Amino acid sequence: MNPATPKVHPAACWFLGLLGLAGLAAAAPVPAVAPSPTRAWVEQLFASLKAPIAPRHLVGDIYYVGVSGVSSFLITTPAGHILLDTGFVDTEPQVERSVSQIGFKPADIKFILSSHAHVDHVGGHAAMRKLTGAQVVASAADARLLESGGADDFLAWPKDTLAFPPVHVDRIVGDGDTVSLGGVTLTAHLTPGHTRGATTWTMDATDGGRTYHVVFFSSTTVNPGTSLVLHPAYPGIVADYEQTFATLRALPCDIFFAPHGSQFGLVDKFVRQDRGEGSAAYVDPAGWHQLLATVERAFRDQLAAERAAAP
Repeated sequence: MNPATPKVHPAACWFLGLLGLAGLAAAAPVPAVAPSPTRAWVEQLFASLKAPIAPRHLVGDIYYVGVSGVSSFLITTPAGHILLDTGFVDTEPQVERSVSQIGFKPADIKFILSSHAHVDHVGGHAAMRKLTGAQVVASAADARLLESGGADDFLAWPKDTLAFPPVHVDRIVGDGDTVSLGGVTLTAHLTPGHTRGATTWTMDATDGGRTYHVVFFSSTTVNPGTSLVLHPAYPGIVADYEQTFATLRALPCDIFFAPHGSQFGLVDKFVRQDRGEGSAAYVDPAGWHQLLATVERAFRDQLAAERAAAP
């Protein structure tokens, strides 16, 4: 899910409301845990992410084949291709068309990877696997989500909004495991929190005679309705986030991409690329550290607020 999304209305202070102190309730601070979103809010959010966008070359053998608000990346090799994220169920056909538009055959996709197993990133996995016969690769925790069609999600969202066609996972990867094809190797880094099995992938890409360390960020957003301290539906979530931030800070990074374009400055970088910067538009180690600082600050702010509100 995307941190830059329609705002969830803060919940009223229900305790003061029960006491009938309407004035105090109106002046009360925003709750430590943002309220769970309504179905209408989720539908509005998802609709805002689905506009088509032209596919393009990014750097080295990496191409953008996603839609405007949800990323999909194609990594091409002489032996076939690797697809990272398939988008929503109803945007998967757009991903197929994008792959074809840049001159590649969807049938040549050999591996399907994911950043994390939410409906907006893996909803198209089942259809893409049926089309290509590719192996679906995921961490053990995200494999449970993929094979349950989202039913195993801990998010306190309307469950039908999280559902997608279940898909069999052919290969489980652990931290540090690799997926290799045609001279390209991607390394899995388990970065749980956003989902229990969220996975950040890294690879090296050569472009213009220079080799870049590329990071495909998984996401660390704490989604609305997710509690870190106050009766968490995901026990151990705080420890997992702490380890994730340590893992991410340690990754060498010249270029970073993310499951949502807003997280890596898609619009600005596409414009800069088109103005003549080429692949250099994506070289942004400072932006990577800024992103990490921003998402970790949001996590720590919520954690402090919940701890302060805890009995």
